[in-house]
Amino acid sequence: MKKAAALRYNKDKESAPRVIAKGKGKSADNIIKIAELHNLPIKKDEDLMELLSKVELDKEVPAALYKAVAEVFSFIYKTTNKS
Repeated sequence: MKKAAALRYNKDKESAPRVIAKGKGKSADNIIKIAELHNLPIKKDEDLMELLSKVELDKEVPAALYKAVAEVFSFIYKTTNKS
């Protein structure tokens, strides 16, 4: 079953990224559709998704996931800052 999550990180207001949406099946499709409508980058990572699905909604990502989530934000940065 398809799963999706959305992360937010505001370095001026938050000490770590937060899971702001997550879902599976139709909910995952809706999260992906919203991201596409807003031209947000989408990174597929089934292993990380499995871990993020255990994080409570609107809670900070635990320190154990910082490295994996940093790779996602690096991907986003590179994707949105292409020349």
